[in-house]
Amino acid sequence: MSCSRGPGRLPRHGTLNDLVFRGLVRAGYPSTKEPAGLVRTDGRRPYGLTLIPWRVGRCLVWNATVSDTLATSYLPDTSETAGAAAERASALKTEKYRDLSSTHHFIPLAFETLGPINIEGLTFLTDLGKKLSSVKGDPRETAFLFQRISLTIQRFNAVAFRGTFADQDQDD
Repeated sequence: MSCSRGPGRLPRHGTLNDLVFRGLVRAGYPSTKEPAGLVRTDGRRPYGLTLIPWRVGRCLVWNATVSDTLATSYLPDTSETAGAAAERASALKTEKYRDLSSTHHFIPLAFETLGPINIEGLTFLTDLGKKLSSVKGDPRETAFLFQRISLTIQRFNAVAFRGTFADQDQDD
């Protein structure tokens, strides 16, 4: 589940980013995917941007990532502190997009394969869920958002796990 070339890695990140995008749009925040003009020097850009301000007059920019809780490099930290890999990934994302923080409100969304979410991402998702509840009139919207995220991570964990096996058809 931790191989950068493993099956399902990029689709998992894209799906999680898309869940946030759809949640923002449903909450009344028109957004765009892979915004032009926010390109870093290496050609990479955040996944999404709200077209109206999110907080303190700044538009929201976000990017999601998933870290393998059981990866050898994270294990010393994750065995002692739940969410340690997510917090480390969050710090790396924040550093990667630090140039945007002077003009935009950047939220790193860092998830772990076994469930934990970084603190800043958790706060944002809770706020988004409350905004969805307010707009839709259903107090369960926050729970639904977290359920969709959890299911997405679990589904792609299964894809990554399945990708570690040799294809049965090739053995025959």
